[in-house]
Amino acid sequence: MAQPEIGKKTHTKVEDQPSLKGTLASVFLLGFFLIVTWLGVFFLFVDRF
Repeated sequence: MAQPEIGKKTHTKVEDQPSLKGTLASVFLLGFFLIVTWLGVFFLFVDRF
């Protein structure tokens, strides 16, 4: 098959990407909450064992 676009130069526009700092902070907070919850349940289990 012929590919007519091989010789053509295409100009792509570089767009500004949105900041993901809020997403990163949310993921860290959620991970911290899950770890603290699991540790709390684990220590409660060990204490009652």
